[in-house]
Amino acid sequence: MQLSDNLHTETCWEIAEHAFDAQQLVTNGSNYMVGNGYLGYRGTFSEWTRDQYVGCVVTDTYDTADGKWKELCTVPNALFLSASVNGQRVDALSGTLTTYRRSLDLQHGVHTRTMQWNNGSVSAEITDSRFASMDNLHVIAARCRIEATGPISITLGIDGDIWSLNGDHFRADAPTVAPAVADDHLLVECVTGEHGVRIAVAHAFSVAGVEPVRVRTEITGTRSVMRTLEFAADVPAIEMETVMAVYTSNDGVDPVGAARDAVRSAVAEGYTQLFERHSARWDEVWRRSDIEIDGDPFAQTLLRFNTYHNIIATPAHTDHLPIGARGLSCQAYQGAAFWDQEIFNLPMFLYTEPEVARNILMYRYKTLDGARKKARDLGYRGAFYAWVSGDTGEEICPSYFFVDVLSGRKIRNHFNDWQIHISPDIAYTVRRYVAVTGDRRFMKDYGAEMLFEIARFLHSHCYYKPEKDRYEFIRLLGPDEYHENVDNNSFTNFMARHALRIACEAWDELGEWAPDAREALAYRLDLTEGEVIRWRETAERIFVRPPDPETGHIEQFDGFFGLEDVSPAALKERLIEPGEYWGWPNGIAVETQVSKQADVLQLFVLHPDAYSTEVMRANYDYYEPRTQHGSSLSYSVYATVAAWVGYSDEAYDYFVRSATVDLFNTGKAVSGGTFIGGIHTAACGAVWQIVVMGFVDARMEDGALKLSPRLPARWKSVRLFLSIRGSLLRVTVTHESVDVENDAIATASATVTVFGVTEQVAPGSRCSILIGASI
Repeated sequence: MQLSDNLHTETCWEIAEHAFDAQQLVTNGSNYMVGNGYLGYRGTFSEWTRDQYVGCVVTDTYDTADGKWKELCTVPNALFLSASVNGQRVDALSGTLTTYRRSLDLQHGVHTRTMQWNNGSVSAEITDSRFASMDNLHVIAARCRIEATGPISITLGIDGDIWSLNGDHFRADAPTVAPAVADDHLLVECVTGEHGVRIAVAHAFSVAGVEPVRVRTEITGTRSVMRTLEFAADVPAIEMETVMAVYTSNDGVDPVGAARDAVRSAVAEGYTQLFERHSARWDEVWRRSDIEIDGDPFAQTLLRFNTYHNIIATPAHTDHLPIGARGLSCQAYQGAAFWDQEIFNLPMFLYTEPEVARNILMYRYKTLDGARKKARDLGYRGAFYAWVSGDTGEEICPSYFFVDVLSGRKIRNHFNDWQIHISPDIAYTVRRYVAVTGDRRFMKDYGAEMLFEIARFLHSHCYYKPEKDRYEFIRLLGPDEYHENVDNNSFTNFMARHALRIACEAWDELGEWAPDAREALAYRLDLTEGEVIRWRETAERIFVRPPDPETGHIEQFDGFFGLEDVSPAALKERLIEPGEYWGWPNGIAVETQVSKQADVLQLFVLHPDAYSTEVMRANYDYYEPRTQHGSSLSYSVYATVAAWVGYSDEAYDYFVRSATVDLFNTGKAVSGGTFIGGIHTAACGAVWQIVVMGFVDARMEDGALKLSPRLPARWKSVRLFLSIRGSLLRVTVTHESVDVENDAIATASATVTVFGVTEQVAPGSRCSILIGASI
């Protein structure tokens, strides 16, 4: 079926284009990328270079090259392969393409390109494919077939001319080994400038059936090494396989030896065998992550595209690295974690692969010292988590993130010191993780310490207003990033109160079932009962703005309703330059009620039982026409709330908008002079949430799974997997019923409630609840 003008799918397990568009190099490089959580290789063509945004981004390689931006490194491209026919280079950007198809197999993460190319009297047909192995995360395997009307020569190897957003991250004179040229492999080593991380990139190839008549090798500098293979004029077609391996000194091995051994082994094993093991791993992942939608192949494809990208962006193999806001699609947003990680990326893993969710939270535990340092540096106690967090957890968000495109002057934003909701967001997720998984050991060993230090920070940040007998939070920046330096942001205040309360609950619970552990932790943190009492008292006096008794509206922050009331479309007309930043301190939105993204509604999504449907509907009606959706995170929030309040058409529309931010290229590539392109990984994770939390309305309530489904009219059914407290549930939702089956290998029964009807589902059993009867 046709997804858009130049985007198609046949099975809902792939996306494909049939016309080459040179204007979409950045977008398609991200959309068609392959990856595995350790590395990401952009969806570019083998003959391309840095000018076409070729990039392989590798985790745990953080480096600062320009004195401002700490980011992950793009490494030399060891899959470079360029064919020439009768001396003419075959390139999608030159000549004429008589046929063309490029696809991404979402089921097994394979990028494939087929094209018939001609340039005058010379023509060639190329089919190539590649995948980033899910079996050996350090390896990318590729296969290519070239058929031509003249003599073929092929140049292949390691291209060290790297596309990097913010400078050259590698020392010019520091590799410990020179580029290696051996009969069975090529290898280069780079060393990062800031921390001296060694990165080895190796290449190997094989040719099926024929031997080249001549082989030439060329080394350029310390990063590039190529071989040119010339074949006899009577050889009409060449089939070859190439492999690339990347290891760093942060992987705990000798990177040079490991990369060399990996390509030798991989090329000997061959593409087909490598793919068999790789695809088996993907099958395991999809058994838990896939959601089947019957009746809407368009939505099905969008959902799988976004789920795929959420998976390959996540370093599931480790517990000390974050999910980058652009994943491994490029270096934008520094390969670092924001609040996106816990609020948008993590929930899918929480309910499908809880061990991955645990790894993500362990990353926050392991970066607790970075959060403590940030709090100390700003004059607070406890843990103030970094707004932009890399490998250490120290703040790497620049104070000057954007540039005023009118004056060329830097803009001082306060994402890194006023956006305090990051800490209670993490506290919220710790509690949510334990509620869904029942993992009390995590709470005892790690979670409680995080909660206590976050509570300390919030207690030291709020201030008491005696004339109102309440605590307030001032000089804030909420989810709506256009409005900085505001007081009592409703989302932030509510989340802060919640974080203090759950810290006190954790103190009490540990006292009941792990008193020795609590005593040891209290001693290590110098935490007393008296301090916890102060948290309790503070939590109950934090100002949380109630809905207006007449309108039901919740004011976003002090004075918001007094700002100019104008629509985003009308406000846009005031721009002098299209690239202007709309927000603080002097953007066009600052003195208006136009919000960058969902703010008050974000509160509803995280705390759906705290407000009535009527209050949610009233605030949806108020804020929806005033929200610009300048963040890709916004659409999913509006989709979810719209589903809850009965706006089914709007919910579906926002679902599509959220799911096509990348696929239809609706996001911004540049904002305020800063490149922010690449895959919007949080929006990808959020699409899963729209379906499960929005349309199916799955919630945890007192250890039970509560479902109140409101499927779009065009959907016949939804089938999904949920892992909850040892139960392994296959849930099928239609407009008439909900069926729940608990796998026989599950270790616990599940309590399931559908519109007030409750059933117990033991391992190996199932239940069916009629929706009409329930309502």
